[in-house]
Amino acid sequence: MNEHAHPRADELDSLTTRELLEVMQAEDRRAIGAVESALDTIVGAVDAIAERLRHGGTWHYFGAGTSGRLAALDAAECPATFGVAPELIQSHTVGDGEAEDDAAQGRADAGSARLGADDVVVAVSASGRTAYVLAALEEARAAGALLVALTCAPGSPLGAGAEIAIEIDAGPEVIAGSSRLKAGTVTKVVLNMLSTGVLSQLGHTYRGRMVDLVASNQKLRARSERMVHEVTTSSVGEVKSALSEAGGSAKVAILMLRCRMTAKQARARLASVEGDLAAALGERRP
Repeated sequence: MNEHAHPRADELDSLTTRELLEVMQAEDRRAIGAVESALDTIVGAVDAIAERLRHGGTWHYFGAGTSGRLAALDAAECPATFGVAPELIQSHTVGDGEAEDDAAQGRADAGSARLGADDVVVAVSASGRTAYVLAALEEARAAGALLVALTCAPGSPLGAGAEIAIEIDAGPEVIAGSSRLKAGTVTKVVLNMLSTGVLSQLGHTYRGRMVDLVASNQKLRARSERMVHEVTTSSVGEVKSALSEAGGSAKVAILMLRCRMTAKQARARLASVEGDLAAALGERRP
């Protein structure tokens, strides 16, 4: 990441609260705009990760400090959002301080992950120099996993060691060296793109909706009902009945109502197209 002082650093202490926040907001806009320069690389990463997962691979994040916490958050949110198994996307992270320099721990964690040729490693480090992450990447290379780096430091060792390097220069932080600011914003934006892009490709969404969500509480059950109604235009009663027969699965209920199937028939059709609702409805090739 860019660790130079911000151009307005010497005047920041004299700014009003609003003026300081205006500077921060402007810098966040610049940081998000910088992601555009890496879009083609991100597209390549999404396509490559999706292909590995289609062949039974698993996705592993390695990170430390702020970068690691953001990666862990992304991994933790995917089961709730996309209905995937928790083990599909795993995070291996350490905290701040000396833990970031622990190359031995990085190698050990990558070894414990039992990585293989169908697996994916996304190594996240704002500086691109974190020893823990670099060591994990080296171990993953030996296992034959796909190597993706996400950094805010173009030309870093981490980027050089990956097959796909997503490198975004977010510019100097308002508080120099604080990777929780613009670097953290950029990292979160790209992680959102990677997980959403991949899991949408794999059929875990439909028309921008979370059709694989697990309706585990009242709010989510209501969301499932709205979703099924929007996509099928069926009555409230029909929606509730279909969801009940479908065991709460919005995806199964949609297929039942749209194609006049039983729950068993809908599940069988979905299984034949690896869970892709659009393919099951004949809207795209499986």
